[in-house]
Amino acid sequence: MSKALLEVKNLKKYFPIAKGVLGKSKESVKAVDDVSFVINKGEAFGLVGESGSGKTTIGKTILRMNDKTAGKVLFNGEDVHKLSKKELQKLRPKMQYIFQDPYSSLDPRMRIGDAIGEPLLQHGLATPENVREKVEEVLVLCGLAPYHIDRFPHEFSGGQRQRIVIARAMALEPDFIVADEPVSALDVSIQAQIINLFSDLKEKRGLSYLFISHDLSVVEHLCNRIAIMYLGTIVELADRDELFNNPLHPYTKALLSAIPIPDPTLKRNRIILKGDIPSPANPPSGCRFHTRCPYATEKCTIEVPQFKKVIEGHEVACHLV
Repeated sequence: MSKALLEVKNLKKYFPIAKGVLGKSKESVKAVDDVSFVINKGEAFGLVGESGSGKTTIGKTILRMNDKTAGKVLFNGEDVHKLSKKELQKLRPKMQYIFQDPYSSLDPRMRIGDAIGEPLLQHGLATPENVREKVEEVLVLCGLAPYHIDRFPHEFSGGQRQRIVIARAMALEPDFIVADEPVSALDVSIQAQIINLFSDLKEKRGLSYLFISHDLSVVEHLCNRIAIMYLGTIVELADRDELFNNPLHPYTKALLSAIPIPDPTLKRNRIILKGDIPSPANPPSGCRFHTRCPYATEKCTIEVPQFKKVIEGHEVACHLV
């Protein structure tokens, strides 16, 4: 088995809700509530769930863009949340974040050559003499042309802007990338190109990914293992093929039933979930999914299901399994 690059242990991230004149808080939004998983070197790990399930919060807390409430995040055995500012600054190039909207993460007044080159200079990975050469190299690696270096973000299409953001992350030669819904705002044909780019970079650079998405059909093409997240917790975790061929949690089955089949003669039996995802400020008792689960029993409303191993590499939190 590959050596673990990232270990997330019982991670919690609560956001306090301000109340009263003094802003004192008694309640919290439990965005991430006791989540554990491991990402091995060279692995693409998919994290899938509806909007509001806590996926982005996990990604940001792993990279310490958010402070944790409890738990541990170990990167190459080091606890990220215990590092000093200087140690964290040194680690930053090795852990990069790719945001959902490429346009909002680029300065519209900055040429892309400067946007990519500035972090290289800041972290001492290039000199003023060779920074342009390094930027051109990474642009070509990410499917752009060297002459793009002097253009501004508004001169590019959405797919090209996403390539620029990927190039900016890749320039720092990271070991690990959190990709937060990086293709959700793109056309389907462009989505395929960007997913192929992620796959190529994984092979060429030995990258590890936490790939966040609400679309199982997207992570199917890139990820080795997939975790299904619902309302701040992971409800199922398995290898890609095992998850698609043998889904066990009712929520996973509902998500899989929403994937369209590229054959008009075939029809998938859709599982339509009732209601909306509950508020993480006031999650349901027992199994958090019981309010929308078509198979929920009385036990589901009272007792929190334990995350248990069904077979090697396949774990699920459900009373019915």
